[in-house]
Amino acid sequence: MSNPRWKQRPPGSNWGDFGVDDQLGRLNLITPEKLKQGLAEVQDGRAFCLSLPLDYPGGSALNPNRHPPILRPTLRRGKVNVNCQLGELEPGRPDVLSDDLAILHLQYSTQWDGLPHVGSLFDVYGDGIARPVYYNGYAAGTDLLGPDDVADAGLSPNIKLESTSCARALGIEHMAQTCVQGRAALIDLRAHYGDAHTLVGYDEMMRVLDRDGVEIEAGDIVCIHTGFADVVLGMNRQPDPAVLKQSCAVLDGRDERLLQWITDSNLAAIATDNYAVEAYPARDDDHCCASLPLHEHCLFKLGVHLGELWHLTPLAAWLRARGRYRFLLTAPPLKLPGAFASPVTPVATV
Repeated sequence: MSNPRWKQRPPGSNWGDFGVDDQLGRLNLITPEKLKQGLAEVQDGRAFCLSLPLDYPGGSALNPNRHPPILRPTLRRGKVNVNCQLGELEPGRPDVLSDDLAILHLQYSTQWDGLPHVGSLFDVYGDGIARPVYYNGYAAGTDLLGPDDVADAGLSPNIKLESTSCARALGIEHMAQTCVQGRAALIDLRAHYGDAHTLVGYDEMMRVLDRDGVEIEAGDIVCIHTGFADVVLGMNRQPDPAVLKQSCAVLDGRDERLLQWITDSNLAAIATDNYAVEAYPARDDDHCCASLPLHEHCLFKLGVHLGELWHLTPLAAWLRARGRYRFLLTAPPLKLPGAFASPVTPVATV
């Protein structure tokens, strides 16, 4: 199997399985039938917002590259456009107007990692040269673009009011177009491991699934509750990295059997309430392989989108009290062409 972008695909990947130019990955498994299965889980007519306030976790102590949202008013004919009395511009008008803008780091809070978020060096042409590529062989510098000058990245004092990066392929708008609506299954690690830092591999995951009677089927979106977001909320926008590093369950991205389970289950996407889904830095990190092995496996090889910092605790408690674990999930990202990731306000309906 090959296509114009690659002659060989990474071992264990599904490149090409959904088509030569596929940009959705395993979201293709959310079929109309999966949506109907999700709708069938709506029994009580109650909805849960699964997003943190987007100014959480607070500050930049957890990641110096990401910062809280900035809100500013726009201008209206040279006036500050908040509580702006239109009568001062057009005599006789009673209108009072407010209009604002936001500067968002798209992966600061509750988010979807898009497929352009993590790629890898791989010899796609079999010529002995490892090239930087992303899911389905889309290439850095051709399909994903960014500036060469650091002055055109980040928030410099003299920032230009123009975009300087773009995913010509794999942009988050493709995910948004699907609406990301279907049946979801919640795995409640917190109920079994509490808030202690626990590295969860295949064996630990299977024990939880067995004890709770959870079955993951093809096309399900898997939500993993660890309690991490709940701990973050309790810190009131002043996160303590040392405490959080020792808090809650986290997936072991170095466990090959866990990664194989993700492959074999045919799940459509994974969303967790912790910071990176997997432990970072990964176990036994000797710089020989990916620093985020689960991200590489999911985003790069399988096209499995990853959600991070979702707020799952109220939903998890409600489901457990009723002996349920499935629900309808609606979680489209922002339809922002060319973006690598996006904030999201997921909604669970039960």
